[in-house]
This record gives sequence, C-alpha cells and structure tokens, in this order.
Amino acid sequence: MSAKVFVVIVTYNGSKWVTPCFSSLRKSTVPLHTIVIDNGSQDDTLARIAAEYPEAEIVNTGRNLGFGKANNIGMELAWQRGADHVFLLNQDAWIDPDAVEKLVDACQRHPDYGIISPMHLNGAGDGLDYGFSNYIAPNKCRGLYSDIFLGRVQDVYDVGFVNAAAWMMTRECLERVGGFSPSFFHYGEDDNYTQRLQFHKLKLGVLPTSRIYHDREQRPASKYFQAGETFRREVIARSSNPNGNFSFAREWVSVFAHLGYAVARLNVEDVKLQLTKVRLLAAIDKATLAANRERSKTARAAFLDLDAGHAVPASRPAAGLALS
Repeated sequence: MSAKVFVVIVTYNGSKWVTPCFSSLRKSTVPLHTIVIDNGSQDDTLARIAAEYPEAEIVNTGRNLGFGKANNIGMELAWQRGADHVFLLNQDAWIDPDAVEKLVDACQRHPDYGIISPMHLNGAGDGLDYGFSNYIAPNKCRGLYSDIFLGRVQDVYDVGFVNAAAWMMTRECLERVGGFSPSFFHYGEDDNYTQRLQFHKLKLGVLPTSRIYHDREQRPASKYFQAGETFRREVIARSSNPNGNFSFAREWVSVFAHLGYAVARLNVEDVKLQLTKVRLLAAIDKATLAANRERSKTARAAFLDLDAGHAVPASRPAAGLALS
C-alpha cells in the first residue's frame, strides 16, 4: 500500500494509556506517521512519549485548546505533509495490527466515504464499547447486526454517527468538509462534523473487519454531562447543524414554557434548572454560532488553514499555527 497515513492523537494527562496506544501503532502492518497534539498535560504523558516513542512528532500547545481545535492542528500538519489519509485516534484507544491497513483499503475502494470507522471494542476486548454498540443499532446502521449474527458480513456499512475516537478520514474529506467547528470545546464536535459530512455529500461508514479498543469504562463522571452543560451543548449542536432550520426564538419559548410549568407545580429543583437554562441561553454567542454554521456550509476546508504552510517544531508550543 502506497498511501501516506498520518495518525493524529490529542493527549491530556493520558500517561496510563501511552504504552497500549503507541505500542499498537508500532505493530501496524502499514507505515504510520504519528502526530501528538498535547492539550497542556500536567503528568508525564509527553515525557514518556518522547522517551519511549521518539518516532512520534509532538506539538505541545501549552494549554487546553479542547478536543476539536487540537485535532485541527494535527489535521493541518498532516495535510501539509502530504497525507492521503488522516486517522484520528483517542489517547485511550489502541488498534489491531491490521486495523489501519483495512481502513485505508476500504477508503480506496469506496471513495464516496469521507470517514470510515473500525469496530470499537471495550478496553478489555471482551465486548463492544457500549456507546459504539448504540451507534450501530439496527435503526442506525442497517443490516450490520443481522449480518454479523448470520455470518454474512459485507464490506462497509452506512451509519448515522460514530464518535471520533477512531476516524479514518480521506484527504478529500479534509479539503471539502474541513476541521472541527470552534463552536464546540469538548463533546459535540463529532456530531456536528457528521452532519457537515452529510451536507457536503460524503458518507460515513463502519468496517466490521477492522478493530480498535477504547478504554473508557473507568472514566470519572464528567462536568460536561451535567444537566446545564448538556443543555448548552445541545442548543449549540442544533443551531450548528447545516442541514436543518433552528430558531433561538423557539428555544426561548420552550424554556419559558418549562419554567412556567415548574413554577405551577411548585417544583423548586426544576425551577432552578430552568432558570439555569435561561442564563445559559442568554450567554450563548448567537452571532458567532451563526457565522460558524454558514462557514461550515460554504468554505473550502472550513476551520482549517491548509494553505499556510506552517512549520511547527516538535515538542514546542504551536503558537504560530492557525487555530481557527
């Protein structure tokens, strides 16, 4: 296989996953160029990668840019270095030796797919990652469950959404769709990207013969899934979808209707929640969201600067890189 494949890994205090993740990349059946974008780790993640896996290029941003913006840096660098394919891989994930080879082969045989994902197993490798199993449910990924059970697995299966823990992206995808939207700091950016993929007439698929392992069962509860933050992210997601129509006016009506209902029922906790939603909704930068939504529809390689030709030194802050 002659395709040039870059792996982009965003790290943040991920020391415990360095060995399984980076050791698996060394065992790949095809050559890989690895770019690490670190979001200001405070542990020994970068020291371990530099000492044990010197083949990896490290960009130390010096601060937490969020998942999407950090990945955008890696995508830009990979494209500028001539990548035919960019494989986004989470720091808490690792691959089968032939996983990347099979994904690249599938992309080459099916150029109508902008992204193809492998099957996501859990960290122990004794079952599907629970979230991934929901993404490929029969109502979201037609035929896959039945074909696996009946032993007649086909090639690539269309799917509505797969999280960005392991995405094989084509060069055309980067050039047409671009990078992650800056409207999202952490979580929600991959949902938005799959919506933009659809808008730009590229497909998303899963490849049953390719496998990775995603060790996320033991993650602590995240502040990003508290009720108020979830509401805020959902509003941003709906308003950022280029395929639909969204009205903040309707959102205000809905929130105040729920607030009135909570007051009428004398539900103090619900009243507090609805007031929190009012504050969050008022604080959202609606003009910027609208501008980013329009940019995602019309711009070439939205949110990426593919023509700048930045040269970012390894192991140094990426201060000169376009972060938009």
